[in-house]
Amino acid sequence: MNKQLVVDGIDIHIEGEGAETIVMIHGWPDTYRLWDAQVAELRHRYRCVRFTLPGFDISKPRRAYSLDATMRVLLHIVNSVSAKQKVILMLHDWGCVFGYEFYMRNKALVSAIIGVDIGDAQSRATNRSRSLTQKMMVSGYQSMLALGWAMGGTPGDLLTRTMARLLGTPSPREYISAKMNFPYYILTGGAAGSYSSLVPFAPAVPMLFIYGMRKPFMFHSPQWTETLAAKPGCKVVAMETDHWPMVRQPERFNDIVIGWLEKPAETQQAAEEDAA
Repeated sequence: MNKQLVVDGIDIHIEGEGAETIVMIHGWPDTYRLWDAQVAELRHRYRCVRFTLPGFDISKPRRAYSLDATMRVLLHIVNSVSAKQKVILMLHDWGCVFGYEFYMRNKALVSAIIGVDIGDAQSRATNRSRSLTQKMMVSGYQSMLALGWAMGGTPGDLLTRTMARLLGTPSPREYISAKMNFPYYILTGGAAGSYSSLVPFAPAVPMLFIYGMRKPFMFHSPQWTETLAAKPGCKVVAMETDHWPMVRQPERFNDIVIGWLEKPAETQQAAEEDAA
């Protein structure tokens, strides 16, 4: 079954007829298309819900969404597609930032989390784990993308697409624009609803964390993955890819996800039986 909805001006794509719903949230500089290979595989077992993040659609008016505004949109989307059941979140990049925050604010709506390549990215532990050169690289690309948002228009688009090419992003050039850069503008300048109010992410549901090892720096601290991997029902997998493992090695990525997805339900059921 393929179905489309429009929620708060966002086009929602629903594929598959499984009993459980997976809500897929991408990051920069991607769109809902990031998850093509995952939907092709998972739609036979799950309802796959995906959309382009608010503010990221090149065809829509330029707008910077505050953290609260983003959370409101995500809540409306989840409530519209969940059929009053808990959903599984599959998240990447900024999708992790927003998805983790959504979970912390709406724990009763989420049964499990699949996070890709972003862990405790803004923590002191992650910052301490980076060398000076790595810190300068992170600050440099984020500042350039914030500048792209501030410039806007054709100059901003050109700068953004140049940065995307230098960073090796797989997203097609025609879908990339400076409109996607507002999270970096908010992050670096504290404008339009600062992200300083983000709640520290502490998952109490089963979580699978997949990350690529072939990057100049990590978006998580070693302590974070060690702590997560030790939790019942949770798993950490390192892949020989860059920041986009779901695109670089889709078959292995899908196998890892499918193999793990059978276990969260069992873990959650056992926890509920213990509580009873």
